[in-house]
Amino acid sequence: MPVRVIISDDFGVNFVNKSFLTSGRDEYTVRFMQNPAEKHRWRPLTFNEVETLIKNGNTCTNWNTFLVEDPFTPSLIKNSLFAGLVRISSLTECYLRYHDFIVPAGITNSKIISCDIGANCAVHDCAYLAHYIVGDTVILSRIDEMAATDHAKFGEGIVKDGEDEAVRVTIDVMNEAGGREILPFADMICADAFMWARYRDDAKLMAQLKKLTQDSCDSARGYYGTVGDNAVIKSCRIIKDVRFGEAVYIKGANKLKNLTIRSSAEEATQIGEGVELVNGIIGYGCRVFYGVKAVRFVLGNNCTLKYGARLIHSVMGDNSTISCCEVLNALIFPYHEQHHNNSFLIAAMIQGQSNMAAAATVGSNHNTRGNDGEIIAGRGFWPGLSATLKHNCRFASFVLLNKGNYPAELDIPFPFSLVSDNLRENCLDIMPAYFWMYNMYALARNNDKFKKRDKRKTKMQKIETEVLACDTAREIIYAMELLEHIFETAWTAAGNQSESAQNLLAHKRDELKKLPLTAENIEHSDRPVKILHGVDAWYAYRDMLVWYGVTVLAKYIDETGAGGEVLSRSGVCSRFNLQNGTIPWVNAGGQLIREDEYDRLRSRVGAGEFNSWHAIHAEYDRLWERYPFDCAEHAYSVLCRLAGVSALTGSHWQTYLDEALRLNRYIEAQVLITKKKDYTNHFRDITYRNRAERDAVLGHVEDNAFVQQSKLDAQRYAELFARVGERLKLLRD
Repeated sequence: MPVRVIISDDFGVNFVNKSFLTSGRDEYTVRFMQNPAEKHRWRPLTFNEVETLIKNGNTCTNWNTFLVEDPFTPSLIKNSLFAGLVRISSLTECYLRYHDFIVPAGITNSKIISCDIGANCAVHDCAYLAHYIVGDTVILSRIDEMAATDHAKFGEGIVKDGEDEAVRVTIDVMNEAGGREILPFADMICADAFMWARYRDDAKLMAQLKKLTQDSCDSARGYYGTVGDNAVIKSCRIIKDVRFGEAVYIKGANKLKNLTIRSSAEEATQIGEGVELVNGIIGYGCRVFYGVKAVRFVLGNNCTLKYGARLIHSVMGDNSTISCCEVLNALIFPYHEQHHNNSFLIAAMIQGQSNMAAAATVGSNHNTRGNDGEIIAGRGFWPGLSATLKHNCRFASFVLLNKGNYPAELDIPFPFSLVSDNLRENCLDIMPAYFWMYNMYALARNNDKFKKRDKRKTKMQKIETEVLACDTAREIIYAMELLEHIFETAWTAAGNQSESAQNLLAHKRDELKKLPLTAENIEHSDRPVKILHGVDAWYAYRDMLVWYGVTVLAKYIDETGAGGEVLSRSGVCSRFNLQNGTIPWVNAGGQLIREDEYDRLRSRVGAGEFNSWHAIHAEYDRLWERYPFDCAEHAYSVLCRLAGVSALTGSHWQTYLDEALRLNRYIEAQVLITKKKDYTNHFRDITYRNRAERDAVLGHVEDNAFVQQSKLDAQRYAELFARVGERLKLLRD
């Protein structure tokens, strides 16, 4: 578009093209709705005030459209140009301080075009500030350009009146070739992005989600940019169509365009030096700094982007951190950690509590003629150093990949497993239940560390952080069934008569351990897939189910005051549905929901029963409120399944409590044992002059914070089991 010449009278007016104004509306209709005159007592300038302003080097295209609110001190406005309707709230002699940055209230060396400025703001050296509503006690300093357009959408996936569909902002998560695009909106949480991206075959649902998003915003033109109270924006270059929350702190950003930046006094968001952000939603309490580039993105609450990270066409869940790396076309659930410059994550759905090691390259290694591959990984996914994957892949929860260039697609159904590319034997090795058997410290610490990292005040996205929960318990049951099939196949392949896995495990465990175990449909290749320590893994999985079932049910009984009615036969029929044990669970952005309940919710959304995203979020909240009961019901059904009964008796329960006490001691001991490995390795000591130096640097293993925490947890569980056992002792057969 060429440079145009406009006359002085037109400067700062006609913000909205008249062709987009309906009857009874003008260019200020929306602005006055955003900042109603009823909340203020604006008045015209007096002759003396105009004279003072002119003497101070100020100019204005029309002093009659310069309104102020008492008390007003005109001497605090110097060397500035004003155009259009400018409204300034009370302005008195005072100073605003943020950390060590102190500036006087007032307006100096700035151009202000059609803006509302709140009480006692400090606006200094702003070369161009246009069409913004600025809150009270805001600092705006050294900004090259800060403006809003009449069609500003503030990062949301909507179109304004008269706009073509092609300008709508979409985010292509999970697939570089598209096909899973979502429309961002200010209140979006991971659960929303998941529903939108995952269920593409539901045409009614897709249409309704688009409608809800479009209807969530007014399509009228003329919305001004806003800056919340107590915000600080300084030393920035270009800011265009950005909505800033209160107490936000922006310093040294290169470019901020088409964004909603949510912030509050309790959860202030910070954006720092060298950042360039375009077409995005940023949640409460986020930190984005040091050269970050992000385009078409959503950040959840309490997220961090830093050190040159690139985030494109991606949604990042609450409590996550990404630095020094590249993430494209990804849907990432809460508690994701990625810190290394030489790692990248592309075209994937990572379902939270995950960690990407250095040089891990998950994505952009396609096996088709297009870039349309995808990777889906359950909770706790951890690709190790230099792990390289091909599309398509799928991983159960808490899978750890050893370092390796994995040559073919993978479908790993064993949760808590260690996967290794065995080049020496040209096979894939899988050790199911690895964490429970050999790395309890890491497993148990997960439950503790995620709770501590949750600094959110606004918790719209509900998150299950327990390692053993309904989703992982179901995966364990499936993995045990697979192992049983593998046992039976290996037994007959060795020339033995066919026997059931249960009989083999009960009576021929030692012989079974000696057999080579292999699995099918795990890797898309001709090389074998070996199952390591499969028999031990089966028993480890069983122990995990017992621990899950007893702890969940015991907590429910203890917290709700339930007792005999839970375990009595009549109570079971009326309270728990044993079919729950066979119902799959959906990880909806971090919140676990029974699949039948989730399908019901999707159906209702597609049918138009909800008129807003807020109403859908309220339904997520309702499902979260009933989640403890659903978990207890599921845990009860799992214990019944293990016992081979339709209802637990007091005797069954006491047996399980005794098992749980044994496992409680095992967990406590294994946490110390696995951590102690770091202290008993010869090579761990070689950089230290002596043991005293090592202890001064590393401390004693017994003093490790989590080792100490595990002791407290063991005591807490022992007390819990004692309380529940006492409450239910009368039921013992």
